[in-house]
Amino acid sequence: MNPLIVIPTYNEALNVEKIIRKIFSSTAKSLKIHVLVVDDNSPDGTAAIVKQLIKNEFSRSLSLMQRPEKSGLGTAYIDGFKWGLVKEYDVFVEMDADFSHHPRYLEGMLAQTEFYDFIVGSRYVKNGGVRGWGPGRKFISLFGSLYAKTILNLPIHDLTGGFNVWKRPVLETINLDTVQSEGYAFQIELKYRAFRHAFRYLEYPIVFEDRLKGKSKMSRNIVLEAIYRVWRLRWSKIGRMS
Repeated sequence: MNPLIVIPTYNEALNVEKIIRKIFSSTAKSLKIHVLVVDDNSPDGTAAIVKQLIKNEFSRSLSLMQRPEKSGLGTAYIDGFKWGLVKEYDVFVEMDADFSHHPRYLEGMLAQTEFYDFIVGSRYVKNGGVRGWGPGRKFISLFGSLYAKTILNLPIHDLTGGFNVWKRPVLETINLDTVQSEGYAFQIELKYRAFRHAFRYLEYPIVFEDRLKGKSKMSRNIVLEAIYRVWRLRWSKIGRMS
């Protein structure tokens, strides 16, 4: 296995070094994990911290992609996936920098790639859950997944979650160049495309923990985009595949 973990960052100076170190300390060296940080010109010095880690300790297992401006979560992942496809990685992981996606789940999720094409880190299956959220955020997340699941007629319970593992053939098949969604909608769209192409999937239980440091990137626009994007997906050529 040759996994690439893609971590988009914007103002994650308080978290980025800790998450990188935890990833490598929580996973076996035999996995040959490589981490790619995709930074959107963070003004807090996130990229400088990553550069120092590459220089001092992780020259062979850590890379940095610097983008000129804040361009969104979806495009950050797509740029990271394309980078990894060129370099012939065979498994790709989406992961946040703020410990809401804890590295302790990585080995278990990656092990499932022997049997499945994509693995969803799921909060809404048995043994999954959330920690540190208020009632409002819980409602938005649950409603968002249920809303998309109903409109798109999908069996996946956690459609908006962002801790996911993709095997190379999935990303090569779903046509990354045509994905335009951001935020929640991006996560929904990737899963929808993969499901419509009949790739095998597993929902792997995780407990999502709210960030301890830094500021959440969730906004009203991200929620609104997810609401209308699912209808565009429903009536797209993807949705009409036989």
